[in-house]
Amino acid sequence: MNQHPPGTEDDLTSGLPEDSHESHGIEFLVEDVVFELAEAEALTSWIERIAEVHEHKIVQLTYIFCSDDYLHRVNVEYLDHDTYTDVITFDNADDADIIEGDIFISVDRVRENATQLGVPFHDELHRVMIHGVLHLLGYADKDLLSQTAMRKKEDYCLSLRTF
Repeated sequence: MNQHPPGTEDDLTSGLPEDSHESHGIEFLVEDVVFELAEAEALTSWIERIAEVHEHKIVQLTYIFCSDDYLHRVNVEYLDHDTYTDVITFDNADDADIIEGDIFISVDRVRENATQLGVPFHDELHRVMIHGVLHLLGYADKDLLSQTAMRKKEDYCLSLRTF
């Protein structure tokens, strides 16, 4: 988990009111990609339920849906990783029982992964969305054992969807 990139919040929120949706401390933004999030209210309720199950409160959670190139630039600039990825999570919480952070998701990468895995786009998108939340809840995926545990936790969270 990493700290919020300096200055990013203002950069992302300026000029994007038509591309953002906010509810209950959860905000959805779109940057550098054409994307419309389906079922934002249902997703918000689901994410809040996952936080509650883990005895956490969402104070502020921002999802930034972006292009591969945009997320690659974030990865290089803030994490010094010159690779493409589907999700990057920045944890901004000061307390252990709250969720406060930013989750950047490459829509391009999620779409490609869904095709390669033979799963619907929305299922892969939801998996990546909750993957970021699990990082904010303290779950890691640095080695094979923790990756396996993370995948099981993702599957459990996905099973809690009611939409």
